[in-house]
Amino acid sequence: MADDFEYETELQVRFRDIDAMGHVNNAVYATYLEQARVDYYADVIGVGLDDIDTVLVNLQIDYRHEITLDDETVTVAMGVRDIGESSVTVAYELRVGDRVAATAETTQVYVDPEDGGSRPLPEAWVERMETRR
Repeated sequence: MADDFEYETELQVRFRDIDAMGHVNNAVYATYLEQARVDYYADVIGVGLDDIDTVLVNLQIDYRHEITLDDETVTVAMGVRDIGESSVTVAYELRVGDRVAATAETTQVYVDPEDGGSRPLPEAWVERMETRR
């Protein structure tokens, strides 16, 4: 694992990810990031998908190299870059072997499911994120 990233997960490249050009469609990269966040919350924060009351407010992806079905798996490395009162900014690197296929950054905001407004991140989450940084 690279020093800049404190968590990695490996995802299978599925046939349905491939577009007519024979490589993973650009939109699927965002799905890989989403699955990596779900894995991170389960493995590091200790919460399941039903307990993650966050919304994605920013997504930036820089594509560097194609991913194909022959690659079989993609590794998503991620690291928390900024923890705000109600938001988390995460950097990512999508890799196939030693090759970087894309870099990305997302910001998520923790929300109140009742009114949709932002609310402070749970202290336990912040502590677990800080411990991994």
